[in-house]
Amino acid sequence: MSAEEKLTRENFPESPEKATLEGKNKFLGFWLFLGGETVLFASLFATYLALKDSNAGGATSQDLFELPIVFIATMLLLTSSLTSVYAIYHMKNFQYRKMQIWFIITILLGAGFLALEIYEFNHYVHEFEFTFKSSAFGSAFYTLVGFHGGHVAVGLGWFITLLIRNGRRGLSLYNAPKFYVASLYWHFIDVVWVFIFTVVYLMGMVG
Repeated sequence: MSAEEKLTRENFPESPEKATLEGKNKFLGFWLFLGGETVLFASLFATYLALKDSNAGGATSQDLFELPIVFIATMLLLTSSLTSVYAIYHMKNFQYRKMQIWFIITILLGAGFLALEIYEFNHYVHEFEFTFKSSAFGSAFYTLVGFHGGHVAVGLGWFITLLIRNGRRGLSLYNAPKFYVASLYWHFIDVVWVFIFTVVYLMGMVG
């Protein structure tokens, strides 16, 4: 069976995302990429923890953070991780239309999270004059949280591109690994956010 051959109920494998050598290579390459991303985020977390109290006499984390907004954003992102699981479940069961629907829901939830983060940043800048340049705390905060937000934007673009490009192609052994790896990337983004929510916001609220 070639990678370009469309799958059917009769011939699709149990794990279409790993049924070809190309698919396995994508999976391996992704984990290597993820290792580098983990080291990068670990460095940003360490920098933030070292600088979080260096506010140059300006706003502190207790002054800035509004837990209800961050909590809603967190629920949106965590729910989007669940909907991406449903999408992959339908992919494995060769239900392409349902997979598309769940990925669209994932995109909408992720976009909602990103919109709340942009609102949060705008609020900090205009209400507290808390900017990237205002203090070491500001630089560390916007670098860590903003870098994660950039990853969310990349993930949304990845999903949208896959859905548009493969809208009429249906599932194949060529595109199944791409959907699968994109979903894994999304889970990684969600896991990183759990750490950000805990380390930055929850710890910041209590000082």
